[in-house]
Amino acid sequence: MVNIGNSWDNILKDEFEKEYYQELRRFLITEYRTRQIYPDMYDIFNALRYTSYEDVKAVIIGQDPYHQPGQAHGLCFSVKKGVRVPPSLVNIFRELNQDTGADIPEHGCLTDWARSGVLLLNTILTVRRGSPLSHANMGWEILTDRIISLLNEREKPVVFILWGANAKAKKKLITESRHLVLEGAHPSPLGAHRGFWNGRYFSKTNEFLEKNGMKGIDWEIR
Repeated sequence: MVNIGNSWDNILKDEFEKEYYQELRRFLITEYRTRQIYPDMYDIFNALRYTSYEDVKAVIIGQDPYHQPGQAHGLCFSVKKGVRVPPSLVNIFRELNQDTGADIPEHGCLTDWARSGVLLLNTILTVRRGSPLSHANMGWEILTDRIISLLNEREKPVVFILWGANAKAKKKLITESRHLVLEGAHPSPLGAHRGFWNGRYFSKTNEFLEKNGMKGIDWEIR
């Protein structure tokens, strides 16, 4: 069964016992046995593992994991050290540099952000090799919507960063009078020109957190 290793275990305990999740689990057991699935099964819940419920300051919502070998490791937009930085993440780093002056990192591993309070949550947590959205509508979206809703219920405010149509669709789960929603186009080279650039997502996040008595996020990747 799932063992995240922090407060999410207790918070999501009932969710993991529901029939939709049990069906998803049975599907995944077969998929991992018979196909090449990403990320590694032990990395599926890394977003929750790195950033416990009470430590979440901001949420970046992605769609599903990278579907080529060696890339996905359970954090949206992130790749392991030593893996070529994907084009969307190149654009995120460019925007970060223009917004905050932070150096553009030499690698694409975002665990520093996760440890600083950024929940890097894909809405679908697994994928078949070479087949994007192959695990859509199997139950992951129910779980990740519940995670977003649970964070929305928190009294301590959260910043939700929504890039692209898939992420923006989650806006209906968020109470904007309490939390901050920052929206933009998807950072991929195909869509970034439609409204991703100059969104100041990173500095606006820290301004909001500090205004609400919290420490801002350290956006530097080391």
